[in-house]
Amino acid sequence: MSPNQNNQNANAPGLVAGHAQYVKAVAEETIGNVTGSHAWKSSGMQDKEQAVDAMKTAGESRDASKGFGGVEEKAGNLVGCEGMQKEGAESKKQ
Repeated sequence: MSPNQNNQNANAPGLVAGHAQYVKAVAEETIGNVTGSHAWKSSGMQDKEQAVDAMKTAGESRDASKGFGGVEEKAGNLVGCEGMQKEGAESKKQ
């Protein structure tokens, strides 16, 4: 396996973990908004920022041809993740 392939494989879990953290953060922030809990809302906002940073870092060296295309784009639309929408659209073109 080439070093570039190793790097791509190492980034895949980072993207998945980042997306999972983002979804969790949106849920936390929503709970905070519904219940009026500043702690939940603040935690969700902070987790969302960390998830976006993690996804940006992992996505910088991602090969768009290895993406999930339309499925990823639709999931991004569902959870409001612009990165997933963009990555899905790009891999769909490949």
